[in-house]
Amino acid sequence: MFIEVMKSKIHRVRVTQAELNYVGSITIDEDLLEAANIQVNEKVQIVNNNNGARLETYVIPGERGTGTICLNGAAARLAQVGDILIIISYAFMDSEEVSNHKPVLVFPDENNKVIA
Repeated sequence: MFIEVMKSKIHRVRVTQAELNYVGSITIDEDLLEAANIQVNEKVQIVNNNNGARLETYVIPGERGTGTICLNGAAARLAQVGDILIIISYAFMDSEEVSNHKPVLVFPDENNKVIA
C-alpha cells in the first residue's frame, strides 16, 4: 500500500506578484525550487497564511536569485502581493520508504532568499 506524505516544504514565503491573465500555475525562484527539491511542473499545495485559502497547482521556474513567488491565473484571486504562503510537495511511498523518509524543509528569509 502507498500513502501520500510530505516530500518538501517552503515555509513562509511572501507573494511578490499575482498575474490573473496567465494560463495558470505558481512561479517560484529556481533557488527555492532547488533548495526544496521541487521539480518544474510538479504539483504543489499552496496554503495562504493571510486568508486561509488552499489550492493545488503546478510549478514553473522563476528567475534565479529574484525571490519571485507569483500566483498565476485563477490562483491570483486567492492571494495578494505581500501575503505569506507555505508551499508543500507530496510523494507516494510505501511504508518502508516512509519509515526512512526525511522531508526537505526550507525556511527562506523575509526576501524569499534561501538561508544557507
